Amino acid sequence: MTKRQNIPSGSPREPLLGYSRAVKVGNLIFVAGTTSGGVGETAAEQTREIFARIEKALDTAGATLRDVVRTRVFLTNMDDFDAVGEVHGELFREVLPVTSTIGTTALAAPNLLVEIEVDAVLADC
Repeated sequence: MTKRQNIPSGSPREPLLGYSRAVKVGNLIFVAGTTSGGVGETAAEQTREIFARIEKALDTAGATLRDVVRTRVFLTNMDDFDAVGEVHGELFREVLPVTSTIGTTALAAPNLLVEIEVDAVLADC
C-alpha cells in the first residue's frame, strides 16, 4: 500500500475545514490552493508570498519548485495576468510546468487577489 503523508501549514482553518496544505502519496505531491494570507498589496507581491508558502510545503515533502509539473493560478482580476505571470516565469522559466490561469469573482477574503495550487512529481521515488 502506498504511504500517504499529510502536510499541514499550521492554519487554524485546516482542521475546521478538513484539509491539508499538501498531500504526498508515493512520488506525487499535491499542494492545495494557497493564498498569501493577506501578505502583499499587489498581485505580484501576493504571488511571491504564495510561492514561498508552496516552497515550504514542497520542502516538507522532500521536493522543490523544480519538481512541479502543473500550476493553477486563480485571479480575481485578469488585468493582473502579466504581473503574476512575470513572477511565475522567474520561478519556472527553466522548469516549464503546464499551467492554467482562471479568472474568478472572489477568493476567501476580499483582499486576496491570487490563489495558486501546484502538483509535483518526485522522479527518484
